Amino acid sequence: MMGMNPRQMKKLMRQMGIKMDELDGVEEVVIRLENREIVLKEPAVTVISAQGEKSYQIVPGSEEVRPRVKVSEEDVKLVMEQAGVDEETARKALVGAEGDLAEAILKLTGE
Repeated sequence: MMGMNPRQMKKLMRQMGIKMDELDGVEEVVIRLENREIVLKEPAVTVISAQGEKSYQIVPGSEEVRPRVKVSEEDVKLVMEQAGVDEETARKALVGAEGDLAEAILKLTGE
C-alpha cells in the first residue's frame, strides 16, 4: 500500500467496506477519568465505519489535563447558603477551589 495516492487508498477501502468521514466543527473532546479530565482542543476527528462498527480517530490540536473534582450536593447547598448564591455559581466555586468549602465561600463573599 506504500506509494498509493489518497484517491486509490479511498477506493480500496471502499471496496473492503470501510468508510471514513471527517467530523467538521469539533471544538473539543473530553476524556473523563476517575480523578482527572484530558481535554483535546480543536481535534481532527475521523469516523471509521467497518462491518457495522464505528471507530473514532482523534488527532488533537492541543491537550490540557485538569483535575476532576467531585462535589457533593450537601457541599453545594452549604456554599449556596453561606455565600447567598445560586446552585451553578456555588458548584463552579467548589470546583475552582478543588472541593475546599472554606475557600469557595471566601472567594464568593470577597472576604
